[in-house]
Amino acid sequence: MRVWISGGGGFVGSNIVQAALDGGHEVLTTANTWRPPEGAPYSVETVDMTNEQQVRASIDPFEPDLVIHCAIMNDWGQMYADREAAWASYVHATRFTQEGAASSDATYVLVSTDWVYDGTQGGAHEETPPNPINLYGSLKLASEMVALERGGAVARVSGVNGLHLARPKSPRAQDRGYGYFAASIVDALSKGDTFTVWEAPEINMRATPSLALECGEIMLRIGEERADGVFHCSGADAVTRRELAELTCDVFDLDPGLLRYGPPDPESLMAAPIPHDSSLTTPRTDRILGRTATPARTLLERFKTQYDTATRTEI
Repeated sequence: MRVWISGGGGFVGSNIVQAALDGGHEVLTTANTWRPPEGAPYSVETVDMTNEQQVRASIDPFEPDLVIHCAIMNDWGQMYADREAAWASYVHATRFTQEGAASSDATYVLVSTDWVYDGTQGGAHEETPPNPINLYGSLKLASEMVALERGGAVARVSGVNGLHLARPKSPRAQDRGYGYFAASIVDALSKGDTFTVWEAPEINMRATPSLALECGEIMLRIGEERADGVFHCSGADAVTRRELAELTCDVFDLDPGLLRYGPPDPESLMAAPIPHDSSLTTPRTDRILGRTATPARTLLERFKTQYDTATRTEI
């Protein structure tokens, strides 16, 4: 397939690019300031996702079979400070990329999030009605509605862990969500440092972890099946932060005695409420794609293989 991917310089986007390359597909991705390494086996274009002409000038000549829209405004401060720009970055960009996909008769996949749920809907399946409690979740839900009304697919990611393949050396830190959580623990404990696992009612305390690379593989599968509707790109197991931290130590053979538990860093406060339990289930995804959700341990074992390979490459 010819696969057009927005946001290939980001964490999830870089893994979608890699999944497409692993599948033998031709890839064109967009970026803002990021530039790929010399000789990269894919094409990169600088595209303002809020500019319809630029989006179409990138998609139309490529004539993709699959369009995966991943790029977003991910700065919460900026999002709340400029609501008009945030709406354009999420909703208008979804409309522009969806229309580009339609012009090439390409399957369309919008990358969304478990945070379209309010934190009291633990175990939400693909048809559970969303109820976002912050602007990010609201913008994602509005984007989902655009994608679905125009015959596209929505791929909700959940508690994404793994390597940032576009910026593998960038620092990783725990935040009030689950992203980078396992990598942050591994980075700290492998150096002999302690790590405080945050526990508090106002943060994301329970989720269904996923692996960024597997999320990309699921999205490619959606494209291969030319499927539409909502899909959940998550693992099989809903876990607390403490449970995920202890499982990470077990899989990576790290000392759990270095783990500490306590409240989050006050400087990590986000601008709005955060879902407490954003766990997902995957019945429709498994049925339509003919797959079974991957256990958390297996996802971490796969992440360890990636991590070890990257570490050996850096030495």
